[in-house]
Amino acid sequence: MIFQPLLSWSKRTSIVTQIVIGLVLGIALAIFWPQAALRVEFLGTLFISALKAVAPILVFVLVIAAISNQRPDQTSHLKPILWLYAIGTLSAAIVGVFASMLFPTTLMLKDAATGMAAPGGIAEVLMQLFKNAVDNPVNALMHANYIGILVWAIAIGIALRRGAESTRQAMADFSNGITLIIQAVIRVAPIGIFGLVASTVASTGTQALTGYAHLLAVLLGSMLVVALIINPLIVWCKIRRNPYPLVLMCLRESGVTAFFTRSSAANIPINLAIAKRLNLDADTYSVAIPLGATINMAGAAITISVLSLAAANTLGIVVDIPTAILLCVVASVCACGASGVAGGSLLLIPLACSLFGISNDIAMQVVAIGFIIGVLQDSAETALNSSTDVIFTAAVCMAEEERNS
Repeated sequence: MIFQPLLSWSKRTSIVTQIVIGLVLGIALAIFWPQAALRVEFLGTLFISALKAVAPILVFVLVIAAISNQRPDQTSHLKPILWLYAIGTLSAAIVGVFASMLFPTTLMLKDAATGMAAPGGIAEVLMQLFKNAVDNPVNALMHANYIGILVWAIAIGIALRRGAESTRQAMADFSNGITLIIQAVIRVAPIGIFGLVASTVASTGTQALTGYAHLLAVLLGSMLVVALIINPLIVWCKIRRNPYPLVLMCLRESGVTAFFTRSSAANIPINLAIAKRLNLDADTYSVAIPLGATINMAGAAITISVLSLAAANTLGIVVDIPTAILLCVVASVCACGASGVAGGSLLLIPLACSLFGISNDIAMQVVAIGFIIGVLQDSAETALNSSTDVIFTAAVCMAEEERNS
């Protein structure tokens, strides 16, 4: 059978190599046969839908199983991971502000984005997070509300620690079964990436991006600085050895898939599989990675700060140092709440713009520009956010292992 050699090759070849092949084939199809490239979009849609469908139940079951079977002498090391998340997000905002001041951007503001409601203040963003935390568990699972899923999973896991051994073992077996399903979904990632890349390149091309080359250069350059300089520096401070093998591996295996799926939630199964392969503490990564997909938003902090300062520069508003520092803090807090607001990081730009007295109408025009460049901006932002979840979780687990050895 023709499928037998293909299946054997698939088992022998790494998933990253297969994804790169799918990427190259997708670009080639879009260039030489764009009509056919548009027709294979359903492959990418099915792949993302499968990841999004299984991710909530995976997180829910995995966290319950990890906490209910946790031994009294085990620790989850969540506190240092949360500190790294906060430091990384704030550092990213600082990089975005610094890059915007070094390379100021001017925008062509024309049409406002309509039909979208931006949050009125930081209090509204935080209130939305608290509402998500006390959401109905069934509703949280249906709408992939990971804050709500984590809260309920932690509560049930703690309650089941008093349950029978057979109950806890059943949860562990259920978790292993869901993990096998995830592994099967991940195996078809190259096909999904092929469909996503082919349809995206064929439908958008580069025409919509050429007019915003300078803005994209500042955004993507800032994200590269965080990914290749700031994050490795933070990891080095934690593990005190060369951080680049870990950082580059996470960028390659987590960042590539996140770039094309453009969904931190959809990339949670990928990150959990990487953490398992790295032999990290399951009690730690089963909670830290889905939590990071919700609050660890370095890319969002860069997007908010860069686009807000671009609006200020366009209007001739002079930004002093104290205001720039305040923007870094506001962008970091907003970024942590980005997943709790419809529209993500872009709809939090008006909130940051309010620091400079920029009206909501003007700010929503900046949001519209964000959607135009979203093909690259959102993809790179998600890749940075998602890969950083694994990087910081792995750094803390490795540091704790060395300390205990």
